[in-house]
Amino acid sequence: ISHADILASVFNAVVLQTLATLSRGRTPSRQVLFCGGPLTFLPSLRRKFIEVLKISKEDVASIDHPELISATGAALAALVSADEGRCVMRLSELRARLEASDAAVTASVSSPAGQTRLAPLFDDDTQRAEWERTRVQSRVKRVTIAEVRGKPLFLGIDSGSTTTKICLVDEAGRLLFNSYQHNRGNALQTACDALAEVSRLFDSVDNPPYIARSAVTGYGEDLLRAAFGCDEGVVETLAHFRAAQAFEPRTSFILDIGGQDMKAIFIDHGKIRSIEINEACSSGCGTFIELFANTTGYGVADFAQKALDSDAPCDLGTRCTVFMNSKVKQALREGAGVRDISAGLAYSVIKNAMHKVLKVTDTSVFGEYILLQGGTFRNPAVHRALENITGRRAICPDIAELMGAYGAALLARDGWLAQQSNSSFSGLQNLDIVEKTRKQMIRCKGCENQCSITRLTFPNGSKFYTGNRCEKIFSNSGKGTVKGSSMPEIKYRLLFDRPMEPQGQPRAVIGIPRALNTYENFPFWCTLLVESGFRVHLSAPSRVGMYEKGVGTITSENICFPAKLTHGHIYDLIEARVDRIFFPMITYENPEFADADGVFNCPVVGGYPELIRSTIDPEGKHGIPLDKPPITMRDTGLLRKGCEAYLGALGVDQKTARRAFERAVAAQREYKQAVRREGAEMIQPNHVHVVKQRAKAIDAPAISALAKSLPVVD
Repeated sequence: ISHADILASVFNAVVLQTLATLSRGRTPSRQVLFCGGPLTFLPSLRRKFIEVLKISKEDVASIDHPELISATGAALAALVSADEGRCVMRLSELRARLEASDAAVTASVSSPAGQTRLAPLFDDDTQRAEWERTRVQSRVKRVTIAEVRGKPLFLGIDSGSTTTKICLVDEAGRLLFNSYQHNRGNALQTACDALAEVSRLFDSVDNPPYIARSAVTGYGEDLLRAAFGCDEGVVETLAHFRAAQAFEPRTSFILDIGGQDMKAIFIDHGKIRSIEINEACSSGCGTFIELFANTTGYGVADFAQKALDSDAPCDLGTRCTVFMNSKVKQALREGAGVRDISAGLAYSVIKNAMHKVLKVTDTSVFGEYILLQGGTFRNPAVHRALENITGRRAICPDIAELMGAYGAALLARDGWLAQQSNSSFSGLQNLDIVEKTRKQMIRCKGCENQCSITRLTFPNGSKFYTGNRCEKIFSNSGKGTVKGSSMPEIKYRLLFDRPMEPQGQPRAVIGIPRALNTYENFPFWCTLLVESGFRVHLSAPSRVGMYEKGVGTITSENICFPAKLTHGHIYDLIEARVDRIFFPMITYENPEFADADGVFNCPVVGGYPELIRSTIDPEGKHGIPLDKPPITMRDTGLLRKGCEAYLGALGVDQKTARRAFERAVAAQREYKQAVRREGAEMIQPNHVHVVKQRAKAIDAPAISALAKSLPVVD
């Protein structure tokens, strides 16, 4: 995916999140003032706001220096203030006062009032010197190019979220070459650059070695495997486990903290017992520290060294990056130095891993042999903070940041020793692969999302797909997919494949949102209205664009996603210019079976039509009445009464309404019976046997997902 598309997607997400969080169902006025740094210096972000708000450039207020609006307001407030204590001074005097104030704050660091501080990383300089001397005792064995002339080598690649690591080892597991480079948004080119170094190394000797087998792991595993023809893909945790065993066979716990993720592996007698992974948030990972290092004007290495000098590390807690940023700023205002903040962050990284990810209260679960991996542990302060918190010494190899690639290389070697087959790796012959790769944009028709897919075709004929949100149609696994039976697809067809036109001239066009309770009960409502002489217009299937249509009118960020999606469906009906919108308020649902204890709808479902009226107001703002009659489906008599009352208000005579009601009840009953028949058919022994045979033929698991319709369909 191009950088331009990624940035456009980020801007779109920022706009939608801003509107969803701040609008709360209110429509911004036509005169909009964009102020602050991002909206001043990022014209693309400003244009995206204009596009989503559906306003013109003339509706945007223009002022000089909108990035300074807060400072301008403060100055204007001072002009009109009646405060008699206000004084006028020259800029030189103001500057002198500020410098004196800053010096006073700095002087107060030695005895910070109101600040919670932690124990320093070291008790004294002697302890620090001894620790630094013994810190990296586990060193990988290395080999020179002259020692491996004409011999087989084994390549391991770890294509991570922010960096690409490469290791090349010989038959004895000795390291010949390693590379650690930032991806800079292009993992493929970064890998090519590293392989170019390998090629030059091979060219430097006569009778050069050769790559006998290769393995790749990490986020970019599928991409690099397709591009270079790597012999195997390796699960990240197994690669890290294999590397740990090479350094300490008795390892009991592995903690790997990378750029944007964290992995913890518990080991019992040489076997993986359990794995904990945090990929949802980068708080406490490498980018987390890098962000704050850049904020304070230091490089990551210098920032880490500052932490070792701290006498009173700040207690910054274990919150996410956004809140931590506020905590750091507060500490700076209170006079904390960079070294104390750096040391505090080192503690926060480990506390985040212990308390938020692993939820550990007793550190004895780690065992006696803790091994550290990942680029974050290049920071000695993080290493020391872990030892202080756990009360145990931890093994930190000299290639901690390369352990994924090193483990992949060792697994490639293990595979070759077990079966010496020819390698399919072509990376050294395709160093210009980025220029030779063909890119084609295609549209996936697998579902309503209709994802825009980028298909990359590499010189070796392999294909890689990106942009897809699932692997239902386009997969990078290298295996053909066999489609099983899908009840959601069957239910979808049974729900919506039905007549929506009445016989003769329709009385009016009534729109029904494909959302919440009208979704599952659509056979009933559609038949009721069609048999009463109305044409039914169903809102379009849900997709990303549908959600974005109504995001500005969502009143609560914590409401469920199906409810948020309803706003888009209502706008879809408004855009279709239906005569009316039908969205009943249903408190009690129809019991699914005789022994059902409760049929009370979620208050969100039952009351959402009223919220739609107050936020979108289809009639007041768009001239389309919103019909939201209160109806109960628990009792047939009350349901009939409610339907006849609603239809009567639309001019439908009682005889027609009763006939329509009977047919609607029959349609809903037939739908339920059809769903049950399909479900019963799926669990018949003959059908199950066929599914198992198909799964066995392609060496794949057969999975049955059983749940209520909402979580399965979502």
